[in-house]
Amino acid sequence: MPVHNAEIARLFEQLADLLEVEDANPFRVRAYRNAARTVSNNSKSMADLLAGGKDLSKLPGIGKDLAEKIRTIVETGRLPLLEEVRARTPAALSDLMKIEGLGSKRVKVLYSQLHITCPEDLQRAARSGRIRELEGFGRKTEEMILHRLEHFGDAQARTRLVDAEETVKPLLAYLQATRGIKDIVVAGSFRRRSETVGDLDILATASRGSPVMDRFVAYDQVAEVISSGKTRATVVLRSGLHVDLRVVPQASYGAALCYFTGSRAHNIAIRKIGVRKGYKINEYGVFRHDKRIAGKTEKSVYRQVGLPCIEPELRENSGEIEAAGKNRLPRLVSVDDIRGDLHCHTRASDGHDSLEEMVTAARAKGYEYIAITDHSKRLTVAHGLDEKRLLREIGQIDRLNDKLDDIVILKGIEVDILEDGTLDIQDKLLGQLDLVVGAVHYKFNLTRRKQTERIIRAMDNPYFNILAHPTARLINERAASEMDMEKVMTAARERGCFLEVNAQPVRLDLTDSHCRLAREAGLRVAISTDAHSTKGLDHMRFGIDQARRGWLEAADVLNTCKLPDLRKLLTR
Repeated sequence: MPVHNAEIARLFEQLADLLEVEDANPFRVRAYRNAARTVSNNSKSMADLLAGGKDLSKLPGIGKDLAEKIRTIVETGRLPLLEEVRARTPAALSDLMKIEGLGSKRVKVLYSQLHITCPEDLQRAARSGRIRELEGFGRKTEEMILHRLEHFGDAQARTRLVDAEETVKPLLAYLQATRGIKDIVVAGSFRRRSETVGDLDILATASRGSPVMDRFVAYDQVAEVISSGKTRATVVLRSGLHVDLRVVPQASYGAALCYFTGSRAHNIAIRKIGVRKGYKINEYGVFRHDKRIAGKTEKSVYRQVGLPCIEPELRENSGEIEAAGKNRLPRLVSVDDIRGDLHCHTRASDGHDSLEEMVTAARAKGYEYIAITDHSKRLTVAHGLDEKRLLREIGQIDRLNDKLDDIVILKGIEVDILEDGTLDIQDKLLGQLDLVVGAVHYKFNLTRRKQTERIIRAMDNPYFNILAHPTARLINERAASEMDMEKVMTAARERGCFLEVNAQPVRLDLTDSHCRLAREAGLRVAISTDAHSTKGLDHMRFGIDQARRGWLEAADVLNTCKLPDLRKLLTR
């Protein structure tokens, strides 16, 4: 059975977590975390690379030892070293480290002092007041743990979009190769490009006699067959995802797409309009009495209720139906509108590729510009740049720019916003840059008021341009920092600053609702990849998905601008 990149990355991440609890060498722990990131960011399957004779030790951050471990995982589905570590340290401790505020040191104390090995143990201990008695914890920490646990289970139950995509892509290719298959698409929250998905709904049309249902339940990634019939089957994949396949008549394909793509609230609203017009609308079509009058295409369904076809990303019943009725739907931004990336890293800090390699990859995408924004010195774990190393990088960029005539490299920095709101690099050096991307990388748990003041104070710096991954959340791993987002956006607009939609699939920060809030506030956003490798530049599409769900048009996005216009906007 093929092993997906996400599975390999999860094994490495869990190994790193458990080794960290054991106080292993931090460089060893970091090596496994870097390997997990390299694997998950690679657009090509490790299994396919090995099958093609690729030497994995040539990948960034992957030496001979890690390459051999990847080979073992691909061939056996196991990581022997992880099994050794699990034998002496409970694997569930890795889950505890995903709870905001619980690092390896605290998890180790909880395990050794209270024998806590899973979230359920943790919740019982917190409710009984035992955690506050531990040295270094206290009442506030105990309350924080209970608060985080309230949403932890729900978050873990949903799969990040990027992981679902990696799982479903080979399944679709497998099904498309079936005799008689015509149309096939994943509907539901996956098609609406939600940042996480629950179950997957696949719709297909096929000629009579197609063996697609039998082929579906025989897929080698199926762990359990829940049900199987002539037109519908449900399975559980090895990844844990529930997948439902429905084969529908061609005449009902558009109606089924509408029914299984839109949110429940969106679908109910559409059906109510249909009822007022004397129609019955369901997954089989639009009916007047018993006669089907539409349903072959999605456009035909919307047309019968007097609306233009609504983009899948908008089908949430959050005003899109009213906007469609007034012909005021936004012309959503697309990947083709993007002229450059404004947040990228090289191996000068914690990136995997050189300056030249990142620029070459950006040129291949047809970009007009790319901003190099390596980390600043405070982020030692990312080998952040001090003033001396930043000056050296500025010189390298200037020399490379002199040789290029089809792309411009913008000199930047991802500078840490310190707890008091000051920036981690001196102003006289920030003034030599084309843009400054500010970010919070520590003290995520400040109060709402203090975090808001911290960020606005950073924006007061005249060289500050873009607030990176504004809430600092990591999907299914770390909750968003609390802040007054409306106040932050107002302050950004008044000061000529911008907020970022970070396209890393684990971040997708700003959220879709924040994107819409920015649009309503008249504040442009930058959609940037925060790429740490050339492959990371491909994540732009996830940021676009998030922006589209937030109703953003090209004019709402900073990096759809031509370079001269961008420079004007970046000049405060």
